Amino acid sequence: MKIVVIGAGVAGLSIGWRLRQSGAEVTVLERAQLARGATWASAGMIAAAAEIGSNDTPEGRLAHNSAALWPKFAQEIEAASDIGIGFRQDGTLIIARSDAEAAELQRRASTERRFLLANKARGLEPLLGEDVAGALLDLTEAQVDNRALGPALAVAFQRAGGKLQVNEPVVRIEVENGRAVAARTPFHMYRADAFVLAAGAWSSRIEGLPPEAVPPIIPVKGEMLALAPRNAAPPKRMIWGNGIYMLTRHGQLLLGATVTREGFDTRTTKQSAESLLERASAVIPGLTGWDVVEHWAGLRPGSLDDRPLIGPSALEGLFVASGQYRNGILFAPAIAELMRDIVLNGAAPEPTFDPRRFAKVEANA
Repeated sequence: MKIVVIGAGVAGLSIGWRLRQSGAEVTVLERAQLARGATWASAGMIAAAAEIGSNDTPEGRLAHNSAALWPKFAQEIEAASDIGIGFRQDGTLIIARSDAEAAELQRRASTERRFLLANKARGLEPLLGEDVAGALLDLTEAQVDNRALGPALAVAFQRAGGKLQVNEPVVRIEVENGRAVAARTPFHMYRADAFVLAAGAWSSRIEGLPPEAVPPIIPVKGEMLALAPRNAAPPKRMIWGNGIYMLTRHGQLLLGATVTREGFDTRTTKQSAESLLERASAVIPGLTGWDVVEHWAGLRPGSLDDRPLIGPSALEGLFVASGQYRNGILFAPAIAELMRDIVLNGAAPEPTFDPRRFAKVEANA
């Protein structure tokens, strides 16, 4: 079976790799440089509890199931690529700054997630401020070096026999007799048996699709900062609180992330930087003297109902893996397996994530 995957972020590369491992002939086409979109701009968190919460919803189950796949997935990537991706399962500390927040965290405590009183939380992370009211410690949560992940996946995919073309945007899907038959770029037309649209925030911008098959993906801008510590070691664990997250990578503290819907504008703003610093300093007061060494922005793929699109589109032969919003890296191993089973074996998608749900709403309207 010949398959074209559109997009070389963490989703497209993971899906392409799994399809190739299952015997398909796979070409991944990328509009720019590999994994330089949301994958590069993210923080690389694998934090199902902090991001999603419980696993009693379809999205929660997807998040927790995918997080459980990550340790083996990371080992497989490193073995196949000979590139370290910095996978670390050193936990998350979710901070409460009021008695009400502490009570909510205490309700979420379980065998995997331990509630800590304020003094215990500060004992684990001495930089925390005096107004911490408690914390939830989840030692199963992890992180990965997102900027190493994309290149490693690309090597693993290509070593498995996959073909990768960068700087080659798909501008149009050619349709014949109600079926997707080719992906047209400025340089070539790629005919295939199936097409997987995994182009992140750009997934809705390909021409040639009937209206009901266009995935309603919305770019959601996020800005982040990296700080160089002064006179103190940065936190050992990921910290969530006051509407932001913080994690240490390569000796720097990353702060994220803002959420704005401004189209495809990736300019950074002074207002966002000040907001991130203000929120972070409320949790760790000593940050006010640390130096900002990097400020960047990226575009996440959002959707109309804030849920991912995973499965067949309304156009035969075209499949969608997009709309992961803040969780592209967290969801990657699970989505790769789901898309492999859907594309190659005709498995039914989870109804909550079925891309055709939007076409049905439009038809009923």
